[in-house]
Amino acid sequence: MGAPLESRFVDRVEIRVAAGKGGDGLVAFRREAFVPRGGPSGGDGGRGGSVILAVRRSLSTLIDFRGGAVFKAGNGAPGGANRMTGRDGADLVLSVPPGTVVTDADSGTQIGDLTEDGQTLIVAEGGTPGRGNARFATPTRQTPRFATPGGKGVERRLILDLKLIADAGLVGLPNAGKSTLLASVSRAKPRIGNYPFTTLHPCLGVVRMDDESDFVIADLPGLIEGASEGAGLGLRFLRHVERTAVLVYVLAPDLPVSPAEQLRILKAEIAAYGGTRRDREILVLSKADLLTPDDIEDKLEGVPGDVIVLSSATGEGVARFLKSLAGIVAGMRMSESSSNSPSSRESEEPV
Repeated sequence: MGAPLESRFVDRVEIRVAAGKGGDGLVAFRREAFVPRGGPSGGDGGRGGSVILAVRRSLSTLIDFRGGAVFKAGNGAPGGANRMTGRDGADLVLSVPPGTVVTDADSGTQIGDLTEDGQTLIVAEGGTPGRGNARFATPTRQTPRFATPGGKGVERRLILDLKLIADAGLVGLPNAGKSTLLASVSRAKPRIGNYPFTTLHPCLGVVRMDDESDFVIADLPGLIEGASEGAGLGLRFLRHVERTAVLVYVLAPDLPVSPAEQLRILKAEIAAYGGTRRDREILVLSKADLLTPDDIEDKLEGVPGDVIVLSSATGEGVARFLKSLAGIVAGMRMSESSSNSPSSRESEEPV
């Protein structure tokens, strides 16, 4: 039997990493026939292995790091006779999902923000290799009888925080219809139920508009008033808003508070956590199949701007919603592409 849904998504872990020790240098002398006083021949040790984080796009959770294990790289081998250098310790490469922020647990210093597929970060440097006695021979010191030990590898505690990267994020109060909407427009299978906090963890879905166009929507856990101070799912939810390019406010007609009040609560909590995206948002009124045209007008009283009325159950308004969202995402990608092009960078250089 598979793991329950709640255990499959892990977005914050603390781990310990330990790089390998460098190999010790060797004290040795040549022992050859007819060479009674061979010179020093002790070789250097090998470098200690490092611990490296590498982004793998296929991952979307930090679940592999649960359990409090120490992740350790290999030790370097000691030096050998005849000036032979010891083997380097094996690096340990740990795969993480895009959007992983790496913080030193003891100092609180952020040491990395991993967003691109294939991006790497050395989080624990391997120990330096010890030097063999052959290294210390000089005209005045021809038989050194000492070598240096390998250096200790770096050990540290790390906090890994996952902040999902999505083109659009569905935000709304519990039971607003976010999960049903995501399920209706993508192949994602979020848990759906008529009770608060059905969605305990973010769920990603890919929406494919045609053969060459797709984008990612995240169904984010329901917000409640006070979330920015930790109420409800609180900060576990809000950290994922940071990397969501477009916010889709899903307002429901059948909650105890009006859609206008829902919108006020949502925007206030997001602003309290770290700002809004007024130019990158869409307003949606869900569950249109429960309403008459007159009901819709009443429900939208006090809600500013254009609102897309839709029903995930019947499909009403869904095509308009996707077209609008796809247009915003395409425009943002085009803008980012042009701003990152070589010609645009050259034009920004001072003359």
